Amino acid sequence: MTDMLLINLAVDLAMMLALCLVAARIGDVSFIDAVWGFGMVVMAAASWLQMGDPGTRAGLLLAMTAIWGLRLALHLFTRWRAQGEDPRYARMLAKAREAGRYGSAAFRVVFGPQALLLFITSLPAQIGILAAASPAPIGLLGWAGFALWLTGMVFESVGDAQLKAFRADPASKGKVLDTGLWRYTRHPNYFGDCCAWWGIWLVAAEGGSWVALASLIGPLFLTFTLTKWSGKPLLEKGLAKSRPGYADYVARTSGFIPWPPKRG
Repeated sequence: MTDMLLINLAVDLAMMLALCLVAARIGDVSFIDAVWGFGMVVMAAASWLQMGDPGTRAGLLLAMTAIWGLRLALHLFTRWRAQGEDPRYARMLAKAREAGRYGSAAFRVVFGPQALLLFITSLPAQIGILAAASPAPIGLLGWAGFALWLTGMVFESVGDAQLKAFRADPASKGKVLDTGLWRYTRHPNYFGDCCAWWGIWLVAAEGGSWVALASLIGPLFLTFTLTKWSGKPLLEKGLAKSRPGYADYVARTSGFIPWPPKRG
């Protein structure tokens, strides 16, 4: 299995290098957000293609990863096409652009680290598929994981659709979205992401305790980055400055796990 994972890592790095060349040519790395979901699909597919006789569980893991990743990739790609360069990446690479080192800096700061983090986060799909030789049936743990994944997909899809509609309404400018799923959690899309990958991990874990332990870093890291690192904290910091009513929204609305809003 180690050799197979190294092949996946080589595919991951080659994909990121090729996309970095595209980013250097167009002068924008912002589409990396869409590559995050698509890249995990590539890792799952690369694992599945290396299996001589993939079992039922391997097929389910590939399908779950593909549906999650392609939906997210399409959503973020169309958002990038509509909105243009992300200010975060523009600030991050401003000095490198001025110095004529945009391409090398893009790989060092964006594409290289993303390649490693993507590989680590998608380990439940990779190891779960590689450990699921035929017949590898789906048991109670696997179906529980599928139910959790489905819950996550609903939160992600509905939350993103509600946010897109809110942003498209001119009357919403400067306001805070506090209806629909956003009434019960400030980040239904991030909550959905975590549910989806903890669900994939549960399906993979049916392959044995060693599979569960070897791939546990994936959902743990994803949960950490969304709640403590580059997801929720950075987003809320910006919204607190640009949305006058955001502090009140934070006071009454759960930060992550959906919960009825506080009264008063």
